[in-house]
Amino acid sequence: MTYFTSLPKVGYKFGNEVNINIFDDLSIISDMVDDIKDISSYHEKYTIPQGERPDQTSFKFYQTTEHYWTFFLMNDHVRLQGWPLSFNKLEEKVKRDFPNTVVSTLKNLTDSPKMKVGETITGNSSGAEGKIIKRHLSLGQLVIEGTHTFTSNETITSSAGDTVIITGSTNEHLAIHHYEQNNEYVDLSLNSSGDFIAPGAQVLPVTNLDRYTSENDKLKEIKVIKPTFIEQVSRGFKQAVRS
Repeated sequence: MTYFTSLPKVGYKFGNEVNINIFDDLSIISDMVDDIKDISSYHEKYTIPQGERPDQTSFKFYQTTEHYWTFFLMNDHVRLQGWPLSFNKLEEKVKRDFPNTVVSTLKNLTDSPKMKVGETITGNSSGAEGKIIKRHLSLGQLVIEGTHTFTSNETITSSAGDTVIITGSTNEHLAIHHYEQNNEYVDLSLNSSGDFIAPGAQVLPVTNLDRYTSENDKLKEIKVIKPTFIEQVSRGFKQAVRS
């Protein structure tokens, strides 16, 4: 970002490094920006459209791309998490973060030695085979390394000889992350045998892709300095840096 060229330098040690690194003194920004954030007349709310870049937003408001950096300083969530992604980029990210296969069962494996991490499972009908790398016990899920196609309602057998009936199989990025009811996390109910009961229609499944999409949508809601004040703020920033 070009505005960093105005910042003074300070010595800083990163992590356990012994040597001192010369780095931009970002702390000088905080007081002035916090003052602007607290004065509502200086800024307005804006929803970033799908695929719009920071430089494009800057040009839309200020007829120049040079003030894109103000969006990051005015919005802590954007500064910490980054600019919102387009849907295609978001889908690429969630697939990259969740590249495996998830099989689900209503069998409660919490108190059972069945289906341990590291074991290989085989679908008795599909013939699909893969290694268990994670278990999400509260959801009745087994994460299988790689991409596989198991069949709904088939029996799977582990390399230890244990068997479980699965209710379905899906790509990990489309697997359920949690369930919600009235915007609150809820657990699956158990029957008298201690196994899971399939959730009713009033319980909403939220997938990994849904969760990423929701977080990305939150990034789209930002505060933007009004065009009337942008030059005043920009000058004030440069003066604060020089002082």
